[in-house]
Amino acid sequence: MKIILVGCGPMAIEYAKVLGAQNKEFITIGNTKKGAINFEKEINKKVVLGGIELWLKNNYELDFSSLKIIITVNENLLGIISRLVLRYGFKEILIEKPGGLDIEDIIYVNSEALINKANVYIGYNRRFFSSTLKVIKLIKKDGGISSFNFEFTEWGHIIKNLPQGKEILNEWLIQNSSHVIDLAFHVGGSPLEIKSFVSGGEEWHPRGTIFSGAGVSDKNALFTYNANWESAGRWWVEFLTKKNRYIMKPMEQLYVQKRGSIAVEKVELEDELDKNFKPGLYKQVEAFLKSPEKLMNISEQIKKLPIYKQILLPRK
Repeated sequence: MKIILVGCGPMAIEYAKVLGAQNKEFITIGNTKKGAINFEKEINKKVVLGGIELWLKNNYELDFSSLKIIITVNENLLGIISRLVLRYGFKEILIEKPGGLDIEDIIYVNSEALINKANVYIGYNRRFFSSTLKVIKLIKKDGGISSFNFEFTEWGHIIKNLPQGKEILNEWLIQNSSHVIDLAFHVGGSPLEIKSFVSGGEEWHPRGTIFSGAGVSDKNALFTYNANWESAGRWWVEFLTKKNRYIMKPMEQLYVQKRGSIAVEKVELEDELDKNFKPGLYKQVEAFLKSPEKLMNISEQIKKLPIYKQILLPRK
């Protein structure tokens, strides 16, 4: 037993499928009978019920520092469970994005990781999409990026009725939209300067529902973004070089518009893994187990937190 999977919900099932395909032995620890039943039906593998805290107490004789752990619990528990396993001595930890409930929670996890000298990684599976890996290579071949644009519109009319609860919905930008924002800046470079505008706001997300902004990244690329959670739209990203415009819309696919042409052509991808498993997850897990330097370390996430603060800029 070398891998602990914490949680037995839908995301845990996706991780279990990947671990099984990679022939990895793992134990799944859950806290709800309903989730366990669904997990066992999908994976044909027993879930240890009772929760991670009880399991840790019952297995205190184990050398937790020699085990790898993947945390896929509900968003409001990500930080709590992460800090718990850190205190028990785990050194290699993969946490589902964004690494905590909110900015403060993620900072606490990072502090605990530093105290315990542990490696904590954040699971942004879109970094491992076949489309993402391909566009990074194409941009490099073109001589680098010159600008990029992205949209992180959420369907507010649906989200406001989700069962997650107010504390999670209030953090929806970092809990969900950060998938797009992280990918855009992962490829296009982190902002050196950014100007943001916010308007709107609803009960489920009072800090705003319409977002717009622009800036320049550390790759000397200009960027713009927008999102209107009160209207229509979808997630997408596009990257521009001196030769081509690369469009990820939907983000699992990649299209190219060549300079001097209005035609938009589909780029062929080696995306069998993205079709057989949750897109990006196979290579993300593979990286965690074999080459974790490819993952986002929590220290990188800490550096990105001011970006989310800026996009959620308080209105005066």
